[in-house]
Amino acid sequence: MGLSWQQGPLSTGAIGRFLVPEPLPKRLLYVERLRRRMRVRFGGIWIADSENVLLFFEPGRYPVAYFPETDISPRVLERTEHTTQHADLGLTSWYSVRADEQHVAPRGAWQHTSLPPHASELQARVAFAWRAMDAFYEEDERIVGHAADPYHRIDIRRASRNLVVRHGDRIIADTKRPLVLYESGFAPRWYVPRADIDESALTPVKLQTFCPYKGLCSYYSIDEARLAAWGYPDPYPEVRGIFNLVSFEPDIVSVHLDGTQLHLEPGQTVVAHGPDRNIDVSEVVHEPGGGG
Repeated sequence: MGLSWQQGPLSTGAIGRFLVPEPLPKRLLYVERLRRRMRVRFGGIWIADSENVLLFFEPGRYPVAYFPETDISPRVLERTEHTTQHADLGLTSWYSVRADEQHVAPRGAWQHTSLPPHASELQARVAFAWRAMDAFYEEDERIVGHAADPYHRIDIRRASRNLVVRHGDRIIADTKRPLVLYESGFAPRWYVPRADIDESALTPVKLQTFCPYKGLCSYYSIDEARLAAWGYPDPYPEVRGIFNLVSFEPDIVSVHLDGTQLHLEPGQTVVAHGPDRNIDVSEVVHEPGGGG
């Protein structure tokens, strides 16, 4: 997503290319100031609060927030003996995060301790393991899943094109008012109003996934075609346009747009990879309160 994920310009599967005479390195690392206040909550207390967070981007990963040591509560970090080696940034030391005797997150944070000169911006900065913490906030709004990528964008556009969905001989949907959702790093997705869908064909599946930018996603099967369709029953306000709409997987059922059959394009399949992937859906639904 965004800058370094899926098909972003710094990802390993970038859809575009830099117009330069010499090839760029296969791994381009990028860091920039977030320019937003960010806070970390653990064990019922705020353990980090900073307006000087750096976002670190590396290929195939979500952005990671690095906090200055000076903006982390004293005595929260306890260095462990565990170390790892980052391919580009060298030795990485790991910390336990302790709010009190009952709230301890082993290997809950890390710091690069032998940075090369060209990566000095990360000196004396600490990153927290996202899922090990209670919550992360920008101001008083919880950010779920991973640090928000400022280069990630979603645009929803109305269309008057004819979208027809079939499964076998059955027409599942037929509309001339679809919506198309354009999302950074992904190919377009087409959504259909429920009034233009034969809803008797949709069988809800006991599965939900979470998108940090759109919200909780519910799925449907069509006869034996499992996970053939999905929708966001309560999308985030920023993407409210897809409320009560359904999208169909073109490699599971037949989807035609103005007579042309659609197929999965590169970038449509979500790659389950990165340090903050696979968040527990229950955490999203029953998130702890933030407070001021």
